[in-house]
Amino acid sequence: MKVNAVNLTETEYALPGNRTCPGCALALAYRHILKALDGQVIVTVPASCLTVLHGMYPITSVNVPCVNTPFASTGASATGLVAGLRATGKKGITILAMAGDGGTHDIGIQSLSGAAERQEDFIYICYDNEGYMNTGNQRSGSTPLGAITGTTPVLGKRQNPKDMAAIMEAHCLPYIATANASYPLDLYEKVRKTKGIKGTRFIHVFTPCAPGWQFPYSDTIKIGQLAVETGLVVLYEVEDDVFRLTSASESLAQKGKLKPVREYLTEQGRFKNVTEEQIAQLQDWVNARWQCYLARAASLQPATDITESAP
Repeated sequence: MKVNAVNLTETEYALPGNRTCPGCALALAYRHILKALDGQVIVTVPASCLTVLHGMYPITSVNVPCVNTPFASTGASATGLVAGLRATGKKGITILAMAGDGGTHDIGIQSLSGAAERQEDFIYICYDNEGYMNTGNQRSGSTPLGAITGTTPVLGKRQNPKDMAAIMEAHCLPYIATANASYPLDLYEKVRKTKGIKGTRFIHVFTPCAPGWQFPYSDTIKIGQLAVETGLVVLYEVEDDVFRLTSASESLAQKGKLKPVREYLTEQGRFKNVTEEQIAQLQDWVNARWQCYLARAASLQPATDITESAP
């Protein structure tokens, strides 16, 4: 039975009163991730917004054990925790490595890639707020083209973001998924599913950041939904090499219509200096990726199930 707002467990592992910013999408995502794992988890976290959420020792708002690890070593830390559980014979506990885009796309990719190559038995979740937000919004490998950051203050970033899920798929993992904090039940279902899979599992979670992206705190869900509706974020999963669109992206594929990326950009102050040329580049990038996803999904379904489209 699929989970919904009525039958979602009432047990909370991320408690009220944490230190995140108002409207933080990470807090929403983390709440559902811990629920999906029934709290039977040891989390390892590098320096990031999640360490801010956990709080300063000896006080924390989270009632699961957590290891704070150096920035570059999240994959290695998770590997060690898995080995520790194996050596002590403890079972039924999931090791969750959880890092931001800076700790995944840039600084932590080496230890993650090594662990994935060895198929270490843990879940790795990248929560992606497209910058180093807890230290002032510096550019990361996930920052989109045209976005203004603390280290690209005038013209914005000049490159498209790194496709981390595709990089991880190249490691031949048993399960890879993308998710979005604005669709928490889709995220919950994916974490729940991957709990029962062995080997390295990777989930990339889109988490809008109100102060860093400069939109009103109350618009977090709206911004996340717009990212999917414009095709900048596509929700899917790859299980044993089988690709499937999920949630709102599956519905959009069937309806055959995406919104223009301009609708997403105009809602955020970080794109205030974006040029018409950059908007066109972003739209072309989105269109090309969307067609690739549609083709992958259509290859496993009757041709009438997926209608190709582009704005």
